[in-house]
Amino acid sequence: MDKKNNKIQIDKSLIENIKEIIINSRTNIVRKVNHALIATYWQIGSEIVANEKRNKIDNKSSRQIILSLSKQLTKELGKGFSRSNLFNMRKFFIEYPSVQTLSGQLNWSHICELLIIEDKDKRKFYEKEIINSNWSIRELKRQLNSSLYERLLLSEGKPNKEKVLSLAKKGQELTKPEDIIKSPYVFEFLGVPENKPLLEKDLERKLIRHIEDFLLELGKGFMYVGSQQRVTLNNTHYYVDMVFYNKILKCYILIELKTVKLNISDAGQLNTYLNYYKTEINDEDDNPPIGIILCAEKDEITAEYILSGLENNVFASKFTYVLPNKEKLIEEVKSIMNKESL
Repeated sequence: MDKKNNKIQIDKSLIENIKEIIINSRTNIVRKVNHALIATYWQIGSEIVANEKRNKIDNKSSRQIILSLSKQLTKELGKGFSRSNLFNMRKFFIEYPSVQTLSGQLNWSHICELLIIEDKDKRKFYEKEIINSNWSIRELKRQLNSSLYERLLLSEGKPNKEKVLSLAKKGQELTKPEDIIKSPYVFEFLGVPENKPLLEKDLERKLIRHIEDFLLELGKGFMYVGSQQRVTLNNTHYYVDMVFYNKILKCYILIELKTVKLNISDAGQLNTYLNYYKTEINDEDDNPPIGIILCAEKDEITAEYILSGLENNVFASKFTYVLPNKEKLIEEVKSIMNKESL
């Protein structure tokens, strides 16, 4: 008898259904463990603070107590009770009086990074973005290091209190084309020395090679379509450097890379591509495409004359190969906010 004919065939849907049950179960277990861990750390912080108040312990004595506590707990219970971790638990309780206000999507590593941020509006913004964009701890650290909050506040020229409150309350919302623009874009992940000249085709090649990091820097909702996308006009071929689609704004994003200063011809070239996409590529439910010129240098006054008056949405923004000076950006935001309050 042919053994192959006796082989029982398993319904593929049965396998898929069981896999789904197991995956969902594992996810729920991880979520419950994470929630229990965070609640436990909050309670430990509560005990430390309560002990300080009860015994009127000052900051200096508190540090010594936490160091001794760390050694004793590590000896009796194992890892997880380092001095820095206990300090974070203490601060966690102080900064979040109710642990219930935290989303279940935040893990302890996220919380430890958030606790470093003293500005409460800024902290709330990153808290919202972790949830909205499902950031890993690696992605959160990268956005903190690249000063995303400050760059978004400065992207429209000047921040205002409404924008600060909006970012803190909702995170980054994409409702209009200019919401996607940052100032500057940071490509530190390319590993290019600050003063090393780079051809546009080489920059494009490096960005494609690091497309995952590039998508993270562009922001939420971006999907990569391709590079050197052909536009044919009157039997002449032109090529858009990089094309993306944003599923939130429901439109194509055309990006032109310029490793030199913004020139007058750049806007006209990109505007032509946008007209082509609007007429030839867009589906009925697509919104008009958006164009971004990423340039090494941009004079604000010149850019205003170059970009104003265009029918399409064309924006120009600088890019840099090095992380921006975080302190400088923070001071710039503070300076503008202080002027506004006068």
